[in-house]
Amino acid sequence: MSRITATFAALQASQRKALIPFVTAGFPYPDITPELMHGMVTAGADVIELGVPFSDPSADGPVIQAAGDKALAAGIGLRQVIEMVRVFRQKDSTTPVVLMGYANPIERYNQLHQATGDNAFARDAATAGVDGVLVVDYPPEECEAFAAALKAHGLDLIFLLAPTSTDERMDQVARVASGYVYYVSLKGVTGAGTLDTAAVEAMLPRIRQHVKVPVGVGFGIRDAASACAVGRVADAVVIGSRIIQLIDNQPRDKVVPAAVDFLRGIRTALDS
Repeated sequence: MSRITATFAALQASQRKALIPFVTAGFPYPDITPELMHGMVTAGADVIELGVPFSDPSADGPVIQAAGDKALAAGIGLRQVIEMVRVFRQKDSTTPVVLMGYANPIERYNQLHQATGDNAFARDAATAGVDGVLVVDYPPEECEAFAAALKAHGLDLIFLLAPTSTDERMDQVARVASGYVYYVSLKGVTGAGTLDTAAVEAMLPRIRQHVKVPVGVGFGIRDAASACAVGRVADAVVIGSRIIQLIDNQPRDKVVPAAVDFLRGIRTALDS
């Protein structure tokens, strides 16, 4: 059983919902990410999504895109992100970590490490302590080989579903997804629009007819009220852009406290 599956099973047994914060690796300071991850765990995070900076994102809104640009300018790439997870694992062997990003860095990583064998990314990510991978631009019908490589190394492959997802697409995702699926509650990029909780509530039963893994919901969740509204119907609440906004332009010693204070409030609200 993967760390992700075990975490969701334990949460379900205690009738609690998963809190999944997203932060861009290497932001706002290139060396702060493992410390920030530990802080988020103390604040009640159940799974951490770590964004891999990429120059041409398609799903990231302006807030996360700017964070990625800053991390890239500081020299943060996939190799450095994997190393951050390795450092995090020195003190935390239980909290699942998911890398979220795009196909190009992964394919480039495999090209650069061809001499060390096929699927170097899957091997190195698993060795460092990564638990799952969400690749925005890998559609399920085109990544069965990638899914098999991840599975061989004990990694979960997580997919996005959207308000526009058809029954056929949900079936395709169900065949290869593991860990959980991430339902994008809005039509658009991260941080855009206003969360329509009634639409989320109507969509989740339809998703669960096709997908048997837990369903997390993200995009548009910015505070305790929206988190609780989603938590009533979803298995997990994913928050990204708001955290990035809160830690941006903070002095280094204020970054972790800012994230911790915010997430503690969300955790308390979800548990109440």
